[in-house]
Amino acid sequence: MDLIIVWWVLAVLLVVGGLVGTILPALPGVPMVFAGLLLAAWTTDFEPAGIGTIAVLGILTALAWLIDFLAAAMGAKRLGASPRAFWGAMVGAIVGMFFGLPGIILGPFVGAVLAELSGGRTMSDAGRAGVGAWIGTIVGTAAKLAIAFTMLGIFIIRQFFG
Repeated sequence: MDLIIVWWVLAVLLVVGGLVGTILPALPGVPMVFAGLLLAAWTTDFEPAGIGTIAVLGILTALAWLIDFLAAAMGAKRLGASPRAFWGAMVGAIVGMFFGLPGIILGPFVGAVLAELSGGRTMSDAGRAGVGAWIGTIVGTAAKLAIAFTMLGIFIIRQFFG
């Protein structure tokens, strides 16, 4: 079998796995999409999707990574949480990654709630901070999915339409 076909199949598998991983936290979604698109560009000797296109895709990947960490914390802050809850949601998101899907969903919520409670806030305020963190996580996932499809669209346009 031609090696080019193997590289293209691997690139497509990385992109598809990355799109799935954007929703399911077991896989590093957007970085996998980037790796697949980079492999596809390399397979064609970066013609027509050149280094400039890859740089834009890399910037979008970094933006998605940043959104991944900040979304839950910003959601908590939006619902009136203290800075303590912001950092609690951040820590909860990071710790939650080690516990699979339940951890990803609950980590920011639990982190924000515990941070607010440790600061002497009421259970009602802490719960509101947790809900904000959870909403932020959902919005962040939607943003990462939009970025992943934008990356795919940019690549397809450059690769196949010049």
